[in-house]
Amino acid sequence: MHSPSLSRIAFASFIGTAIEFYDFYIYAMAAALVIGQVFFPASDPSVQSLNALLTFGLAFIARPVGALLFGHFGDRIGRKATLAASLLVMGTSTFLIGLLPGYATWVIWAPICLCLLRFGQGIGLGGEWAGAALLATEYAPPGKRGWYGMFPQLGPSIGFLLATLTFLGLSLGLSEQQFEQWGWRVPFIISAALVMVGLYVRFKLAETPVFAQAQSSHRLHRWPLKALVCKHGRAIVLGALAMAVCYHLFYTATVFCLSYGTQTLHIARPVFLALLCIAVIGMAIATPFAAWWSDRLGRRPVLMCGQLLAIVLGFTLTPMLGSGDWLWILLFLFAALFLMGVTFAPMGAFLPEQFPVAVRYSGAGLSYQLGGILGASFAPAIAQSLVQLGGLPWVGGYMSLMAVISLLAVWQMPDNAHSL
Repeated sequence: MHSPSLSRIAFASFIGTAIEFYDFYIYAMAAALVIGQVFFPASDPSVQSLNALLTFGLAFIARPVGALLFGHFGDRIGRKATLAASLLVMGTSTFLIGLLPGYATWVIWAPICLCLLRFGQGIGLGGEWAGAALLATEYAPPGKRGWYGMFPQLGPSIGFLLATLTFLGLSLGLSEQQFEQWGWRVPFIISAALVMVGLYVRFKLAETPVFAQAQSSHRLHRWPLKALVCKHGRAIVLGALAMAVCYHLFYTATVFCLSYGTQTLHIARPVFLALLCIAVIGMAIATPFAAWWSDRLGRRPVLMCGQLLAIVLGFTLTPMLGSGDWLWILLFLFAALFLMGVTFAPMGAFLPEQFPVAVRYSGAGLSYQLGGILGASFAPAIAQSLVQLGGLPWVGGYMSLMAVISLLAVWQMPDNAHSL
């Protein structure tokens, strides 16, 4: 079989993450806007929002489970089939959420089924990122792993943009009642078509040469997780801590700020969604820029620079978001998502480089997903609680603290610990 072109590999690693993160983000949007009213209507508005944000965080608990499950098969049977399976699990869960009756029809079973399907989304996404990153970096030419590892990192920004534009279009075209009754379901249902595209692209690929060589020379583990935990526990913990601020920046800007802006500042939903559509361009710009520099300067200097700036950004949250002024809010959102791109792009190569090929899918995936628990799983809910306890300054302090933790972790990690 001929090796696929690098452009095809880059596209395949990008398209899968874009689709999976689109699925993930449409739930984030729905959680901030409508999930509370549809599935938790018996509570007051603030409790509705908190319950919705807690269901949002549930998937982050599932993501390490998905990383372990798909990581096992990714390190045992290969990257290609495992990636296709993760996309199918994610797509099925998302599609069924779009069809799920609300509390008015199914009463208590509605939120229970919602939580189960949200858990399924987390399982699927847990297996996606590591496989896509390995697909890109294990094919990449020497000296360009940062650049090719950037393509799966572009997926989240494009997926988020598609999700935001979809909800913006629905908000502009439907009344509030129509949006709550059925409009929010549309993005979930149409995701099925996107998943079919992603599966087609994934099945056209060959196995990565690095894994194929390890498989042919019998250098794989029967139980990759056992070898991973026994020999690479420190790399897992540091990788998770290093990832935390990436997630925290993104979900504070997109979920907490969307909820706070529409419900506390009373900014119209279409206006805030439009601000997010503009702000996510910052992440799309920063991602290739940071990846390119990481091949020249090293992953650690680029990551640590972004994390230092994120510490500073936490102190600007209160005056910028709290001002209620659209321009200041846009500048804050743009800066947060730009720094998310800076701290996220090099991770496509940096995390896989921390693990040898035989446990790379499991190790990189587990670090990445545990970072999601630390940095994002309940970050919007925690931020909502901090606002009630001490106001926005506490939320800004929370952001700066996460950046300090990630900075210290990256400082302890080597560049290119294991050759790809």
